[in-house]
Amino acid sequence: QVQLVESGGGLVQAGGSLSLSCAARGIIFAFNAMGWYRQSPGKQRELVAIFTSGGSTNYADSVKGRFTISRDNARNTVYLQMNSLKPEDSAVYYCKLTAGPGDYWGKGTPVTVSS
Repeated sequence: QVQLVESGGGLVQAGGSLSLSCAARGIIFAFNAMGWYRQSPGKQRELVAIFTSGGSTNYADSVKGRFTISRDNARNTVYLQMNSLKPEDSAVYYCKLTAGPGDYWGKGTPVTVSS
């Protein structure tokens, strides 16, 4: 069974920075993608940034130039460095792993950006 363990997040003022990490524990077969999504109240969950199996990255337009996704393959961990945070970045951030036929989600970590 694969488990995703997220850490980071919290409260920060607008313009500040936060870093998230997500470690995948368990045996992972046929890695496809791993990255971050977010959901704020009343809105659908949306992609923030993701690594694909080919090593490419995709970012939401709203975070390009401000957020950076990185990974440590040896630790099956992805990171999300968030800079120049805005109040509209406030949401619960979820880690997602797609491996083989399955999608795995973390429990989510809240990020609150005050104006």
